[in-house]
Amino acid sequence: MDVAGKNILITGGSLGIGKETAKILVSKGANVIITGRDEQRLLKAKDFSGAYPLVFDISDVDSLSHNVKKCMDYFEGKIDVLINNAGIGFFSQMDDVKYSDFKNVFDVNVFGLALLTQEIIPFMKSQNSGTIINIGSSASLKGFKSGSVYAASKFAVRALTQCWQAELRPYSIRVCQLNPSEVKTAFNDPDRVERSLVDNKLRPSEISHAIISVLEMDDRGFVNELNVWATNPF
Repeated sequence: MDVAGKNILITGGSLGIGKETAKILVSKGANVIITGRDEQRLLKAKDFSGAYPLVFDISDVDSLSHNVKKCMDYFEGKIDVLINNAGIGFFSQMDDVKYSDFKNVFDVNVFGLALLTQEIIPFMKSQNSGTIINIGSSASLKGFKSGSVYAASKFAVRALTQCWQAELRPYSIRVCQLNPSEVKTAFNDPDRVERSLVDNKLRPSEISHAIISVLEMDDRGFVNELNVWATNPF
């Protein structure tokens, strides 16, 4: 795919991976919408990336259809790429986990992601084309101590990705999951402050590079799953 002129929706685009990816895509000539919960952060991300900002909480399922309509009005009815990047974390040993912890994380990482995608798929089917990239995690592949809630949500995303691959390939819709290991972003920071970069950990730019590489493969092929690790994080 040549991303120039393509219509691309990125959830969680106000910080980190989403913000960096939007900047690169806009520089390549794509029409990009970034979403997020905080208007001020989105406006700063717009200044950084040049993408169109839309305040949009994907966990608010009652507003999904309305917000998707806003996106599709902006895109004049055609969408080429959906990047499901929005996600939150919660880490605690199972003894201390509450129902609300599962619900808060799954509302964003699983239910919001799935129901937003459900709204977008008919547009892609009507075009007989499209690419969906789900941002998973190394936690999609292996559980870990204190990861019951987060890893379960990312395992669920991996299952959704594989099911959608089976359902959507006949419509020439590519579905990929990208699984980063630790990336220095504002992820799981209650104040949503970007963490300082360090030499041996992944930066948002490494993940953006992987996303762009997946998108730019010729449409006859697609990457079904991609894992990105830091070379030596120790």
